[in-house]
Amino acid sequence: MSSSGPSFYGICTYAAGIAGNLFAFVLFASPIPTFKRIVRNKSTEQFSGLPYVYSLLNCLICMWYGLPFVSYGVILVATVNSIGAVCQLVYVTLFIIYADTTRRLKMSGLLIAVLCVFSLIIYVSLELFDHQSRQTFVGYLSVASLISMFASPLFIINLVIRTRSVEFMPFYLSLATFLMSVSFFAYGLLLHDFFVYVPNGIGTVLGVIQLLLYAYYCRKPSEESRLPLLGSHG
Repeated sequence: MSSSGPSFYGICTYAAGIAGNLFAFVLFASPIPTFKRIVRNKSTEQFSGLPYVYSLLNCLICMWYGLPFVSYGVILVATVNSIGAVCQLVYVTLFIIYADTTRRLKMSGLLIAVLCVFSLIIYVSLELFDHQSRQTFVGYLSVASLISMFASPLFIINLVIRTRSVEFMPFYLSLATFLMSVSFFAYGLLLHDFFVYVPNGIGTVLGVIQLLLYAYYCRKPSEESRLPLLGSHG
């Protein structure tokens, strides 16, 4: 009987991590409609590329935290963020290709800066820290990076309250964000990993707020219903 405990615990932990990966894929794919438009029109128009640069750095830091070089037992954090980093790199590359000259130079500079910062983080964490202190160092960097990413949902929440409209807060995107945060919050708790469950706990709270706002404001008539362009804000 005693041997069934760890097995069930392991299954629950793995299931939470896999669920978090699946819901994260929905978020990583959400800018596709925006980039289909950019490629079709061969122009970035008024879209901003900054969210994708920030997301790339965030994914790279969190991927590094999840790898065995830094942390043991949280490989599903590395898998989801490695796929996220590839997606963000593709988005940034497409943005650079179709941007005007000024924005192309700016985005190229930012991309180089992100890669340099990430390389510096790898070098410092490997050369100056042992494994335990390395996990703490990179862990705090990942938490800071994730918390900075909360600016986007906070902006959306503020926008919904000001406009009294959920036009720019698609329900399924908000639901996927909430479910991803809950999944990784559970994953972090089961693994007793502070650096995983704290930021995702905050993300869960923000997700609940978004869903409650959606439930409240979606019943109110809006002047005009337009299909939101994912990734066009920020």
